[in-house]
Amino acid sequence: MSEATGPVVPARTESSALQTSNQSKGIWIALASSAAFGISGSFAKGLFEAGWSPTAAVAARMAGAAIILAIPAVIAMRGRWTLMRTNWLSILLFGLFGVGACQLCYFLAVQRLDVGVALLLEYLAPVLIVLVLWVRHQKRPSIVTIAGAVMALLGLVAVLDLTGATKIDPIGVLWGLGAAVGLTFFFFISAKADGGLPPIMLSAGGMAVGALSVLVVGGLGILPITFAAGTGSFAGYPTPWWVALIGLILIATVFSYTTGVMAARELGSKVASFISLTEVLFAVLWAWLLLAELPGLVQLFGGLLIVAGVVLVRVDELRAVRKGQ
Repeated sequence: MSEATGPVVPARTESSALQTSNQSKGIWIALASSAAFGISGSFAKGLFEAGWSPTAAVAARMAGAAIILAIPAVIAMRGRWTLMRTNWLSILLFGLFGVGACQLCYFLAVQRLDVGVALLLEYLAPVLIVLVLWVRHQKRPSIVTIAGAVMALLGLVAVLDLTGATKIDPIGVLWGLGAAVGLTFFFFISAKADGGLPPIMLSAGGMAVGALSVLVVGGLGILPITFAAGTGSFAGYPTPWWVALIGLILIATVFSYTTGVMAARELGSKVASFISLTEVLFAVLWAWLLLAELPGLVQLFGGLLIVAGVVLVRVDELRAVRKGQ
């Protein structure tokens, strides 16, 4: 071997190193997505204070994101428009269920339940994903994954700081479970869509379909659509409605959904969905910083439980990958 020739690296080692690098990148992308999703409540609260209805906020959020993502999505699709033929169903389902139905069911649940209970029900999605993989693909979860799921859900309960005084409405629970189903669609479709389809195209198409579906539901009178030009508050300062709307569209929608799809591509639906549980923790932190809603010790402890649960699921996923090599 000449001096200029370096050591031969086994192809399997190079592949493992590349996979580990991609997984690490996927985790950071997923956390960034959760942080952006988590701030949506703070922006939305400003809109509600300005006189907007939840349906109007959701419709404007999706429509605005679809418009912003349209040009970069078209650029990303140059020379690859044939992918639309093989992915049109994924885009349609992503928009109807992963975007539109998920948001609508959540707000319908909020009409009958406390926000904390509705959010907890929506974030049963990771557990639904484990169950679907178990029933449909006979992919039985290991003890480690089950322990991580239980720990993460207990963490969610603690972060939301639910009390025994909460009144449960059965219809509201059904709507909350509908939101969980929609979120499950989001992760499965994000992970299973053709890898050649740019994530930004899936996000743009999904937003357009979701916006149309929300407008149809509003037009049918299921939910009121009320727009207003009032003033809300953000970070303790009076904030015009358009400032809150821009933040909701750019940060909590365009950035969060696009990075969410990227993370699901890198990590798979199960791990990405569990990392998304940190959105609740980020939402509490943003509310603390921007709305002066200080989290208590129980909520902080819940955040630690969420992280611990995600770590358990992540470790189990890596172990399964190594066994398959």
